[in-house]
Amino acid sequence: MNPLRVRVRRPGRLAAEASALLVAVVVAFPLYWMVLSAFKPAGEIESSEPRPWTLAPSPDSFQRVFGQQEFGRYFLNSLVVAGCVVIASALIAFLAATAVTRFRFRLRTTLLIMFLVAQMVPVEALTIPLFFLMRDFGQLNTLGSLILPHIAFSLPFAIWMLRGFVKAVPEALEEAAYIDGASRARFLWQILFPLVLPGLVATSVFSFISAWNDFLFAKSFIISDTSQSTLPMALLVFYKPDDPDWGGVMAASTVMTIPVLVFFVLVQRRLVSGLGGAVKD
Repeated sequence: MNPLRVRVRRPGRLAAEASALLVAVVVAFPLYWMVLSAFKPAGEIESSEPRPWTLAPSPDSFQRVFGQQEFGRYFLNSLVVAGCVVIASALIAFLAATAVTRFRFRLRTTLLIMFLVAQMVPVEALTIPLFFLMRDFGQLNTLGSLILPHIAFSLPFAIWMLRGFVKAVPEALEEAAYIDGASRARFLWQILFPLVLPGLVATSVFSFISAWNDFLFAKSFIISDTSQSTLPMALLVFYKPDDPDWGGVMAASTVMTIPVLVFFVLVQRRLVSGLGGAVKD
C-alpha cells in the first residue's frame, strides 16, 4: 500500500471517527442522565446545581417503582401489547408484501401509493375517530384497543419495506421450487420466509418500539379500568403537578428502557442486514 495514500486518508478518517463519537455522546447523554437521576438521592435531584455524577447512589427510586402494586401488571400488559403487535404485523405484512409483489391485479399501484399516504397522516389527528370506533366496537378499557391501532399503523411501513425483500428473491427460485413439487404454501413459509426474515426483524423493531412506548392511545382508550393500563401509564403515578417524584419517573423510565435494549441485542445482527437490504433496494 502506498504510504502517501495512508497519510492522505488518515485525517479524513480521524475526522469521521471523531464526528461519529460526538454524535454517539450526544445521543447517549440523555440516557446517561436518566439512569444517573434514577440512582441519585432526592436531595441531589432537586438541587439547584445539578452535577453529572453522584457520590452517594441510592436504590430508593427503584424501590418505590417496584413497590407499586400495579407495576408488574402494567409491565405484563405492555409485553402482551408489544408482542401481539410485532407478531401480527409481521405475519400480515409478509403476506401482503408477497401479494403486491408476486401477483398482478387491478389497482395494485394505487394500493401501494395508499400505503405511503397512510404514513403521512399524524397519529394525533386520528385519535378521536379511533376513540369512537373503539367505543362502538366495545373495545374501550381493553388491550385490544391498543393492539389493533398499532397493527394498523405499523402495517403500511412494514409492507412497503418488505416489498423490496420479496422482490429481491428471484422468480426462478420460485419456479424451481414448483418444479421440484413444492406447493405455494411450502415455498412461502419454508423458502421465501427465511429469505426475507432480516426485513421482518427490521420492521418488527419499529413496531415493538412504537407499541412499547405508546402513551397517547393508552391514555385515550384506557379510561377507567387501570388493570388494562400499560407501562407508560406507570409514569403518571410518580408525576404530580404539585410534587413530582423525578427519581421515580427516571427509575420507571430506566426499567422501561431495559426490554427495548434486550430486544435490540437479540436482533441486532439481523437488524443491520435488514436495514442494509432496505437501503440497497
